[in-house]
Amino acid sequence: MLLARFDQPLLDLPREERVRLLGGKGDGLMRMAGELALPVPPGFILTTRACALYLERGWSDELEARLREGMAWLEQATGRRFGARTGVSERAFEGTSTGAGAGPTPLLVSVRSGAPVSMPGMLDTLLNVGLDEQTTAAFARESPGLAQACRARLDASFRELVGSPPPAEVWGQLRSAVEAVFRSARSPRALAYRRREGLPGDALTAVNVQTMVFGNHDARSATGVFFTRDPSTGEARPFGDVLFEAQGEDVVSGRHATLPYDALASRLPEVARALDELGRRLERAYRDLCEIEFTIESGRLWLLQVRVGKRSPRAALRIASELALDPAFPLERAEAVARVAKLLAPPPVETRLRAPMGAASAPAPIARGLGASPGIASGEIATTVAGAVARAGEGHAVVLVRPETSPEDVEGMGVAAGLLTARGGLASHAAVVARGWGIPAVVGLEALAIDDEGITIAGHRLAVGSAVTIDGSAGAVFAGALEVERETVPEAARLLEWARELGIALGGDDDGARAGLGEREKAREDAAEAGPGSSAAPSQSADASPGSVAVTSADAIDEAILRVLAIKGSATRDALVAAVGLGVDPDQLAARIEQQLAAGDLVPAKPIGLRLGELARSRAQALLASDRERLGAAAAEAVLVSFQALDARMKEAVTDWQLRLDGAERVPNDHTDARWDASVLERLRELVADAERWLADPATRLPRLRCYAERLGRALAAALAGDARFIASPRVDSLHGVWFELHEDLIRLAGSDRAKELAAGRAG
Repeated sequence: MLLARFDQPLLDLPREERVRLLGGKGDGLMRMAGELALPVPPGFILTTRACALYLERGWSDELEARLREGMAWLEQATGRRFGARTGVSERAFEGTSTGAGAGPTPLLVSVRSGAPVSMPGMLDTLLNVGLDEQTTAAFARESPGLAQACRARLDASFRELVGSPPPAEVWGQLRSAVEAVFRSARSPRALAYRRREGLPGDALTAVNVQTMVFGNHDARSATGVFFTRDPSTGEARPFGDVLFEAQGEDVVSGRHATLPYDALASRLPEVARALDELGRRLERAYRDLCEIEFTIESGRLWLLQVRVGKRSPRAALRIASELALDPAFPLERAEAVARVAKLLAPPPVETRLRAPMGAASAPAPIARGLGASPGIASGEIATTVAGAVARAGEGHAVVLVRPETSPEDVEGMGVAAGLLTARGGLASHAAVVARGWGIPAVVGLEALAIDDEGITIAGHRLAVGSAVTIDGSAGAVFAGALEVERETVPEAARLLEWARELGIALGGDDDGARAGLGEREKAREDAAEAGPGSSAAPSQSADASPGSVAVTSADAIDEAILRVLAIKGSATRDALVAAVGLGVDPDQLAARIEQQLAAGDLVPAKPIGLRLGELARSRAQALLASDRERLGAAAAEAVLVSFQALDARMKEAVTDWQLRLDGAERVPNDHTDARWDASVLERLRELVADAERWLADPATRLPRLRCYAERLGRALAAALAGDARFIASPRVDSLHGVWFELHEDLIRLAGSDRAKELAAGRAG
């Protein structure tokens, strides 16, 4: 089957086969439009078999026939015509009461991907297909501004996704759009995603061709995403984002400030009530929290997509227990427990400061900075990396206190229970690394002064080795060690009781047993399993790619290792392979690492990994001086200055990935807002492309700088393929890690350092 219409009854196939044919989005649309009779704009699906046919043979007469068959039905269903035809009167553009709107509007369609397995951000979409010179004029008779905006969006999306302006003739537009979506199934980013997810290499996509409805039509129009329950807390209340007088892609792009769902209830209460009711129906049909994309055109509600929504771990527990407690809801307790079994082993806990004996409440903090990474940590004050490593090695909890952190501090950060810095913001090295490792952190504490003997905070003197407590959620700092209370979250307690009653074993697999571990604990556990100096990071391809710098001689490999560790401070073997291994034989690289260890150029770092020995540090300094001379002092300074605009964009994007906006406040991003995450990923994609172009010029003077473009591209591909670690996790060669090393490299090449750059307002 190459074609399926939304109005057809669901195919008599098992759901797995149906989704494989129609794609997840298409299956949801057919279910809503057919089985549930919900308001869905008419449309049809070119199935994954059509995609396979196209990728095998190109555009064929058979595909053309199916496309025209679908459009003929769509014209009949809407009472509109696709394109301006010779001898057809203006009446041909008028809608009927059975269509998705009325008036002289021509038939415009969206062309959207729909893979069997969700591939967020991997495949392409084009809107407003069908606007040629004549149809734009006809559209403009109803709304000139809307027609102009839709035409501009069509032009921009064609140039971006197809690589050329839209064809002048509407059938050429439609065919080109369908082909672009089919081709995106074999794009590098889609193939990388499939490899990462273990999907078949020949996995395909369906194409959904659907009547356009316009959330930017007038003041009673809007677009948005609606959750049947709060995906952060699990509370049974409507939740979502809405954007008035906008199209769906505006919500995803992140370039517009969306409004909370309550704004819809205030402005269009009758539509909000209808959406609430439809959400309840879909929740029962899918037996779970539903995420629904919708558009409102002139007060009329249309549903564009439905899927089971992502939710935070805490919300998952609450939703599972509350749905199973509802006797009218089709979810049994055994299934509810099974859904969240991995979250119950070990059960999640809440933490809060405990008041000292005899006190009504915990003591007041002595100062407040920026809460950069949530959690509470108490430990001995250490103001140097060596001091932190030594005390942690003796079994003591340590809070590392620094003016700011850089890659050279990573060894101490890796053993610390918490981090406290005097400078830096939410996008600083300390903040990003702490969040990636799950270490509580307070940064930007301006009242903090550090010397060899200890620290002074707002007039309070604390010696090295004395205790301090930090609250990385509130940004609070307390003198002394404070106790923390931990208790199982209530939702987990109920589900654990059900599991015991039903005899359901929890934590029987490794993933379930590790579900409650933080990022740093997982890293340490994986490292321990892999052996000293190893890492849990996935192996990285060492194949050279076009433009990469092949490092083949032993001396060149040794120099590359020295440069990397001079900037990183310490790294695991796998991290060295990721940073050095472009064009290097892995066995040759491993051999050079072992020889440098034997010679004392490399020494073990704590808790894991390797760092430079004293003599090797001197050699690394000599290499830096040689590179600086080759680049030239004036050029190095100019490169560093021109880097600042790019650096600001990276800091903003990584911060937004780790901390999203909740109203006016920053909260840890639990990644339940798919549109927020998609907008950040798109910004990162654009930034890496800009950075690669920017690096081309300095790399002509210093070719080794090309490796940063290679590493950024590799990290971006992994992130777009769904592996979020490659955005900011210190465990892998992530975008933030590579970017920070590039910045550090440029600072050193310019003869500067982090302290000077911070003082100049150019780092943090």
